[in-house]
Amino acid sequence: MTTVPAFEEYEPATDCGCAGCALQRRAAAARTLPPRLGGHPAAHGARRALVLATAAGVVLSAGAAEAVAPAGRTAGPVRAEDVSGPGPTTPQGQAGPLRDGGAQAPPPANAPLLLRATTRDEIISRAKTWVAAKVPYDMEKYWSDGYRQDCSGYVSMAWDLGGNEWTGSLSSYGTRIARTRLEPGDILLFHNPADPNEGSHVTIFGGWTNSAHTQYMAYEQTPPATRKKTTPLAYWSNSDMYVAYRYKGLTGGSAGSSPTGFPGAAAFGPGARNAHVTRLGSLLVARGGKRFYTEGPGPAWSEADRRATRAFQQAQGWKGAHADGLPGPDTWRRLVNGTGRNIPAAGSGGSSSVVPPFPGRGYFRPGQSNAHVERLGRQLVEKGYDRHYVSGPGRRWTEADRRNVEAFQRAQGWRGGVADGYPGPDTWRRLFS
Repeated sequence: MTTVPAFEEYEPATDCGCAGCALQRRAAAARTLPPRLGGHPAAHGARRALVLATAAGVVLSAGAAEAVAPAGRTAGPVRAEDVSGPGPTTPQGQAGPLRDGGAQAPPPANAPLLLRATTRDEIISRAKTWVAAKVPYDMEKYWSDGYRQDCSGYVSMAWDLGGNEWTGSLSSYGTRIARTRLEPGDILLFHNPADPNEGSHVTIFGGWTNSAHTQYMAYEQTPPATRKKTTPLAYWSNSDMYVAYRYKGLTGGSAGSSPTGFPGAAAFGPGARNAHVTRLGSLLVARGGKRFYTEGPGPAWSEADRRATRAFQQAQGWKGAHADGLPGPDTWRRLVNGTGRNIPAAGSGGSSSVVPPFPGRGYFRPGQSNAHVERLGRQLVEKGYDRHYVSGPGRRWTEADRRNVEAFQRAQGWRGGVADGYPGPDTWRRLFS
């Protein structure tokens, strides 16, 4: 007697009966079927249907399985992004109380929202607990804190909501903001009302990771487990569909006025003038950076601020682009919280402030080959400005050297002929300080 195999319901993309096509059709089915707990409140209680393939409809001799598409369903092609990719691949659970909601009825539609007061630091701190625990993604299970182990359950936990929300209800707990106003603890939400199980996702904004504000640190719950990852704004896919929200129960004002909240990369650097720069300088002086200031600290960003910040970053063991003298969220947090290593005293074995003498512009021109070119190149690598090197650096001056120097000069805020890629005394001093 032949055993009749059972398959989850799926839509065949073609009439091909090969094993590869059958596998793709089943992968597509796993993407399109409603979740057992329902991706939308209206779908609560839906179950995945099973269909039995008859012996006549299954080709076993070639190792392939083929089933007849259910009546009234339209076949569609299997897209590569439906099978793999950096984005979420699992539907989201519905709104409900903490832990398994069971038969408990949801609150009335007109019930007031429960907004527990919280701060940005508390939101990020809670988000980090799941990252550290590597909580597995599962829309049907609940972590020990009672929150569902999918992306919306993760945000519900980080925002300290009274229940497990879903991508269709989280927005009611937040205020829509422009992406340019994003600060740690805000969220980026994509809800697909036409098909909530297709692409809907939400991430927690952890701070900008580049000065152009095109990448950010995303905290998210996605297969296989909670992760913290540098992510393009707003996400790997459906980027233009994500909307930024700020939790309505947030206390302590914006991140800039919060005692420990990072005010953003735009608050620092050439041309910046604000109270955050003054505070940065004061914090650096308290951590051993007094020797870098001849006067101040003050509200106008200066070379003293950059050098003191870089010394603090190097004291943490950071190198290259991570010690560029411009404060980021981690630098700011350690300064404000009093954590990390202090800036070592001059001559105590820490980073030296002695800058080698500038050899002269003539050493850095096409056709030149000398030790100064190689030294310059190695320092560019140390600072993290080496993306144009295919090999080297070496003794001969190349276009790669010039383009890397230009990138460093532009990072100082210089433009035009001041950022031509040929080092002068100021470029040399900043590069080696």
